[in-house]
Amino acid sequence: MKGENEINATKNQTGVLAAKPLSLKSARSLAEAAIDRKGVNVVGLDVRKLTSFTEVFVIATGTSDQHVRSLADAILERGQNLGHHKLGAEGYEEGRWILLDFNDVVVHVFQKETRDEYDLERMWSEGDLINFEDSK
Repeated sequence: MKGENEINATKNQTGVLAAKPLSLKSARSLAEAAIDRKGVNVVGLDVRKLTSFTEVFVIATGTSDQHVRSLADAILERGQNLGHHKLGAEGYEEGRWILLDFNDVVVHVFQKETRDEYDLERMWSEGDLINFEDSK
């Protein structure tokens, strides 16, 4: 596994590579909870330079509404175990897109069709991509 401050990412135009170590460490741990539950295409985006409301997005895909809920449950449990307080959660009822807000890290768990429709990676493409699956 790579060091805590290293990520598999592309540099943006300013040369900034990663979120601050604590945010990245938290994001990596939350992403690993999704990977452990068989989340698909688990990535992060360093969005510090793009927004003031968070530092890192974690994005994961589940294969069904139940799988999306299961991934979100695992991420919430991991966050609690690490002492991170959830500020909010939305989307549990439908299970197509669940958003979990941990302040410095915001997690998006989608079904494939919904992820493709909203395409957060394209929308926030100026952020640095973090491929958590390659760093595990």
